[in-house]
Amino acid sequence: MQRLKANQMKLLAISDEVEDWIYSPSLTRRCGDVDAVISCGDLPIHYLEFVASTLNKPCYYVRGNHDLYEVGDQGEIKSEPQGWINLDMRRLKFRAITLAGLEGCIRYKPSVPIQYTQGEQWIRSIWLARKMLIQRNRKGYGVDVMVTHSPAFGIHDGPDRAHTGFEAFNWLIEKFKPRFLIHGHQHRNYAPMQPAETTVGGTRVMNIQPYRIFEV
Repeated sequence: MQRLKANQMKLLAISDEVEDWIYSPSLTRRCGDVDAVISCGDLPIHYLEFVASTLNKPCYYVRGNHDLYEVGDQGEIKSEPQGWINLDMRRLKFRAITLAGLEGCIRYKPSVPIQYTQGEQWIRSIWLARKMLIQRNRKGYGVDVMVTHSPAFGIHDGPDRAHTGFEAFNWLIEKFKPRFLIHGHQHRNYAPMQPAETTVGGTRVMNIQPYRIFEV
């Protein structure tokens, strides 16, 4: 396993698609040295709970537009994965880094949960931004890792309505300069030639679908 510097952390990010090797004993061998796991949404609850129990590391997530509920083994209705911390509308500190999150995708169906209009996500983003002001003023960036399900508008998004990115995320990148913004939603096979990573100012914007291991 690669040795990291004292102030570095290795993160496993997952999103949108179940990976066979992750949902298996290979997960410990390949990712046993990660410091934390982040989900960008649209993954089964039982899959997330397997990752959390197998790695026994801090796990953070935002919900995607398909994350409604799941029926458990005993017939119970589950809406949240055990062992995971919901980052939506929150800014949290994990060791030496900060994390913040915003769930959901653009509204493309009426009255469906975890879908938002551009205006609704603007309101949610401004609310979250208040929690990043102190760090931005002190360090020049509001958060280390911004976690979203949807991409920003025009950055890794798609031409169809359902995969249009949020304009408010562009504003967060410009004004609060997260070191990383990681997202899913836009499956890599939807646009194979689309880059998986784009640098905007000082922010590394990464489409981590279906998974990515990176260091902060």
